[in-house]
Amino acid sequence: VQLQASGGGLVQAGDSLRLSCTDSGRAFSNYGMGWFRQAPGKEREFVAAIRRGGFTYYADSVKDRFTISRDNAKSTAYLQMKGLNPEDSAVYYCAAHRGILSTVRVVTSYCCWGQGTLVTVSS
Repeated sequence: VQLQASGGGLVQAGDSLRLSCTDSGRAFSNYGMGWFRQAPGKEREFVAAIRRGGFTYYADSVKDRFTISRDNAKSTAYLQMKGLNPEDSAVYYCAAHRGILSTVRVVTSYCCWGQGTLVTVSS
């Protein structure tokens, strides 16, 4: 799995943005995928995850605003973000989940991190 995230940018509060995470390898469909984010001076935090079969998980802070999805035919995971606010500003990373189901929100259970894409939300 070799992941590359894209789609970040500078937006205004209330705007929407869609991030993409593409795998250039051939094992994408074998893994659950997760999105994390890291703001300056803060730890990397869980945002959303999607299992191979499509079941999804969200952090409370983004639930009802963000939607994670995947297209196995395109080896791509997406994070649709709506109602963005300045607290959502961070570098967003995607990664492949390699742990047991109960660790889907745990950063150390992921591998193959993409390089991150910066999202900046102005007020």
